[in-house]
Amino acid sequence: MPDDPEFVERLRAGDKEACALCVREHSTNIYNLALKLTGDPVAAEDVLQETFLSAFKAIRRFEGRSQLSTWLYRIAHNAALMRLRKRQVETVSLDEPAENDEGIPEPRDALRADWSANPEEVLLSDEMRQAMDAAVASLSETLRSVFVLRDINGLSTAQTAEVLGLSEEAVKSRLLRARLALREQLAAYVTRRR
Repeated sequence: MPDDPEFVERLRAGDKEACALCVREHSTNIYNLALKLTGDPVAAEDVLQETFLSAFKAIRRFEGRSQLSTWLYRIAHNAALMRLRKRQVETVSLDEPAENDEGIPEPRDALRADWSANPEEVLLSDEMRQAMDAAVASLSETLRSVFVLRDINGLSTAQTAEVLGLSEEAVKSRLLRARLALREQLAAYVTRRR
């Protein structure tokens, strides 16, 4: 119903019931996207509010070429990025060697870590979820956006490309880089737990 053209017309007409249904239907996903992108619950709440305010103000310009949910994701993504740009998050290059505790550069070979240590126990632990959240938060803005939309929120490659204004090939490339970076960080976590 929320992606139905008649529903969009109700939104354009300012139907309060339709607006409330739209918020109920999409709030959780928009909030989760904003939380994963910003890493801050307060900022995620702000992004959620900004998303719906912007969407309802601009609903007359929604042309229906994409799904309403995809359009809302794009608005939320842009609002989250604006908040992140204000904070200037530091990023780390995957091409550069990592430094150990003594500041000595060493190659990023964590991809070869042994994952055989009771994976169910490790993956189900709160500690592992925290490590995963931290790893996602450490991704660059461009990689994190693709990963969150595609792998966490479950959008298709085409929908992710549309939300981010990228080609599908660029989405696939960034998603691969994000997954490799996460794998490297989580492999280091699993190795440290032994």
